[in-house]
Amino acid sequence: MAKTLIAFFSRADENYFSGAMRYVKVGNTEIVANIMQELIPADTFKIEMKNPYSPVYMTCIEEAKKDLREKARPELVSMPESIDEYDTIVLAYPNYWGTMPMAVYTFLENFDFSGKTILPLCTNEGSGMGSSEREIKKVCPGAEVRKGLPITGSSAANAKSSVERWFKANQVM
Repeated sequence: MAKTLIAFFSRADENYFSGAMRYVKVGNTEIVANIMQELIPADTFKIEMKNPYSPVYMTCIEEAKKDLREKARPELVSMPESIDEYDTIVLAYPNYWGTMPMAVYTFLENFDFSGKTILPLCTNEGSGMGSSEREIKKVCPGAEVRKGLPITGSSAANAKSSVERWFKANQVM
């Protein structure tokens, strides 16, 4: 039987919303991951950095930019033992400097995704998927990487119908 994993990276604390900063207890990507859990039967895994970025937005983006420049692979709090039982991985993350957060690379590089389908979902405030779909294809050779779904972060709580359409188009529901 086909099994799905929703793996996501999300950041709470001070975030950027349509030109303004706002503190949130739950990050936009986690909000969308929770919506996905309501729509399909799936296991979830939250990609969390052992040493998270600053809760202050401007400091966080500088830390993320430095990690991107250095091609860092931040250590994660935990990692699934295996992804062998999953046929489909929904990979959700915010757009950091035009791609995925480096912690997502840490997660991806830990497994062989050959023969698996990856559905990327990227929360953003106008920068869309960036180069993340191309990057996933590079990091996960042998995986079928489908067209991603960009979600405006400030509209994350209202993303259910978009996610539903995307899941149906990708035969996940």
